[in-house]
Amino acid sequence: MSAETPAAPGRDEHYLRVFRRNFRIWRGGRPFWAGLFVMLGGLPIVYFPYANLQIGHLTLAMATTAGAGSLIIGVLLVVLGISLWFQKHVRTFAGVAAILLALVSIPVSNLGGFVVGFLLSLIGGAMAVSWVPGEPPVPPAPETGAGQGGAPEGAVPGDLFRKGGGAGTGYAAGTDPDTTILKPVNGAGEPKDLSGTSPVYGANGRHSAG
Repeated sequence: MSAETPAAPGRDEHYLRVFRRNFRIWRGGRPFWAGLFVMLGGLPIVYFPYANLQIGHLTLAMATTAGAGSLIIGVLLVVLGISLWFQKHVRTFAGVAAILLALVSIPVSNLGGFVVGFLLSLIGGAMAVSWVPGEPPVPPAPETGAGQGGAPEGAVPGDLFRKGGGAGTGYAAGTDPDTTILKPVNGAGEPKDLSGTSPVYGANGRHSAG
């Protein structure tokens, strides 16, 4: 393949570029960031009640009497975050549940994982509730510059025949061949008078016929 040949999308591109494009499309169709914030909020809520900090030779245990409650809250937040990724139709329920669990974690789990898990879960739940799927772009409407049949907008049908009528056309000026009974026209553009009153064709109908 020469340098001037364009790369075919999905076939000649690098696999990392294809992965990034597919991931961007997948991420745009669901509340991705809401689920990520909810999951990140559940991790400190689970971790801190079971963690031990070493300060020199002093071991500081942060476990609380409600350690099981912290574990349940953290696991539920992680599950809700995954549900927002793969079951986007439950985004309202998952968002409200994440906000309630974040509020419950304040008295149960060390002030909601030292406020870090509380804030992340609260922001993720609010984003999940407010997220709505995007709408496809609407194609532009065609311009309405002409009327029916290609005629200019606002034109009267009789105007077309009025402009085109005249000598040699077979139609009198200002007549509509679809709605008007036409009279025969002579070579000079004057209608023939077969009633017998015209001096050109005689005094009566016998002269004109003869």
